[in-house]
Amino acid sequence: MNTDTNNPRDKQAVIGNRAMEIIVATGLLLFGATIAGASLKLGARWADDGPQAGYFPFYIGAIIVISSLVTLIQAIRRRTLKPDEAFVERGQLRQILAVLLPALVYVLAIQGFGIYVSSAVYMAVFMVWLGKYPWWKSILVGVAVCVCLYMMFEIWFQVPLHKGSLYDPLSLIGR
Repeated sequence: MNTDTNNPRDKQAVIGNRAMEIIVATGLLLFGATIAGASLKLGARWADDGPQAGYFPFYIGAIIVISSLVTLIQAIRRRTLKPDEAFVERGQLRQILAVLLPALVYVLAIQGFGIYVSSAVYMAVFMVWLGKYPWWKSILVGVAVCVCLYMMFEIWFQVPLHKGSLYDPLSLIGR
């Protein structure tokens, strides 16, 4: 993927720092409130025999809520940031998504086809697409790495990894 671009659109801000601070602080505030609320249902007091199950998680959630609230208030009140100060630009976001979206597909593929087959395909695709390696080298490396991992986990350590729920191609070799 080409990182050097002269396209002025690639330098346009997708989102600013202040907006991103507000979004993240709000998300963490909700996360902390969820933890604290669920902890109250478990019991967040000190009982006769010690702390109840939700005691420590409640205080962790409360600390997250307080710190997120402080960050949110600071981000809302702060107007001194440059309005054009970008958190991420279009070109940068394109590079992030070029890695993030295939990674999401990979995680979903693991559920259906298992970790070994999905990993071999994922490595080969990335080597061809982003690394510009020849397809035959990419397939060779993807398969070789997965065979080594298979031998290490399944045979030597005897730790079975997920083989897939839709189709298990390793069943062809009796595993």
